[in-house]
Amino acid sequence: MINLKEIKEPKMQIKIPGPKAEGLLKIRDEFVPRGVSITVPTFIKRGEGAIVEDIDGNILIDFAGGIGVLNIGYSHPEVIEVVREQAGKFFHSSINVVLYESYIQLAKKLCEITPGSFKKKTMFVNSGAEAVENAIKIARKYTKKTDIICFEGAFHGRTLLTMSLTSKVKPYSFGFGPFAPGIHKIPFPYCYRCSYGLERSSCNLRCAERLNEIFSSVVSAEDVAAVIIEPIQGESGFIVPPDEFVTKLSEICKKNNILLIADEIQAGFCRTGKMFASEYWGVIPDIIVTAKSIAGGLPLGSVTARAEIIEASHVGGIGGTFCGNPIACAAGLKVIEIMERDNFTEKAQKIGKIIRARFNLMAEKYSIIGDVRGRGAMRAFELVKDRKNKVPAKEETKTVIKEAYKNGLILLSAGLYGNVIRILVPLVVTEEQLNAGLDIIENAVEKVSL
Repeated sequence: MINLKEIKEPKMQIKIPGPKAEGLLKIRDEFVPRGVSITVPTFIKRGEGAIVEDIDGNILIDFAGGIGVLNIGYSHPEVIEVVREQAGKFFHSSINVVLYESYIQLAKKLCEITPGSFKKKTMFVNSGAEAVENAIKIARKYTKKTDIICFEGAFHGRTLLTMSLTSKVKPYSFGFGPFAPGIHKIPFPYCYRCSYGLERSSCNLRCAERLNEIFSSVVSAEDVAAVIIEPIQGESGFIVPPDEFVTKLSEICKKNNILLIADEIQAGFCRTGKMFASEYWGVIPDIIVTAKSIAGGLPLGSVTARAEIIEASHVGGIGGTFCGNPIACAAGLKVIEIMERDNFTEKAQKIGKIIRARFNLMAEKYSIIGDVRGRGAMRAFELVKDRKNKVPAKEETKTVIKEAYKNGLILLSAGLYGNVIRILVPLVVTEEQLNAGLDIIENAVEKVSL
């Protein structure tokens, strides 16, 4: 068997989808709803590090990481071992019935490593959407207020409440209304496409001031429980807000007794070059929600908050049957241990420097690239038909994705207009694998630029 970690570049044995994949795709089409979308029409057989092998023998480099879930990489042997050990003891008991140590120890660890030196407490759930739901519940309970401010371009999940907070209408909320009440959206500082037509050098953070304005025209500050913000917007295309924007936002929140919730689901766990992306801010969020890479691929989400805030819930008000599964919690403890021990924040910074330099060079060569952005290893570029009018190059982006997997690279798009290429490569990727993937991306961009 080939050691996938030693692979330096893709090895495509057959066109995707291969015959085995085609057979399974027919079964999928018959029994799985089309609403469950796919990016690469093949089936994974196994994965190690940043490499996957499909059922037809193709070996691909993965720049998607299960949508930001595999910061630790595929099949980390130490994570496999703790999962195997825990599975040999028990799968489940429910933390609401009989306690188990991995839940308690992981809660302690998250309270220690999340931003803020104040007293904190943590609860666990099954997903990012559940984490957001519970953060909102807790904020409302603590403040005794009802309404929530979120941002245009945000993605917080696909449940009723989180879909109501999510701003990318198609495909996430189209046709699924009516939505949850008490949700108010304001512009996000998408400086490349400013909602107010201003330039960053002279805008005076106009978008942050919008929060003050809506207190007179949309919702009273006395009714607002929290503002929820992604440190870097994920689905809308890796948009990084100016740190001063968050500072001003925090000042407005504090003045009006409004909580600040940081959605670290995609940006957390070393992706941006810090354990949590909100560490770049000059302010500390009151509540932090995480998921994705917390447990190396097992379903787990968390809510960590100031102790007095999360303790506002009455007994039995938060929790759930599967919340904080013991196997997932054991994996989470090991994942964090490895990330701290092996300095994954430095790995992300190094990876990010390589990607940023390559993307900037590409932007000089290909006018279809309108903007390059990101932090650490959370990097993206936006494709436009022309740089002056910034018309989104959506079809060209689809072509880049397809060209990538045809040549052995798993790649994701993003953006409100579907015209952003984003990188969520596992942080264990080798430099040779990284550069091989970047070569494939550049070749695809060159093709759509002709």
